[in-house]
Amino acid sequence: MEELSWDNFLKVEMRVGTILSAEVFTKAKNPAYRLMIDFGAFGKKKTSAQITKKYKPEELIGRQVIAVINFPPKQIANMMSECLVLGGLGDNKEVTLIQPDSAVPNGMRIG
Repeated sequence: MEELSWDNFLKVEMRVGTILSAEVFTKAKNPAYRLMIDFGAFGKKKTSAQITKKYKPEELIGRQVIAVINFPPKQIANMMSECLVLGGLGDNKEVTLIQPDSAVPNGMRIG
């Protein structure tokens, strides 16, 4: 594991957002959902998330998640992904979302 400098860590914009919509992303190579997430003052961003093993789309609406919002946009199938939702990766590649344990303002920085 490579060590990360404090200055490099400070460059990573991890923010809290609320999932506004979630739908099956049929054009993705691997099973995924297309999400729209509200990051408050940082805007609404779309992404593709491979979280289909543990979550159904209707369970995700209104859930707060943590995402990195300052990666450059990335083409995923026919969509430009604008953020990366964070989660723990299990042995069978099932993702457990990281979320605050109580409601916080959208856009809150994680540090």
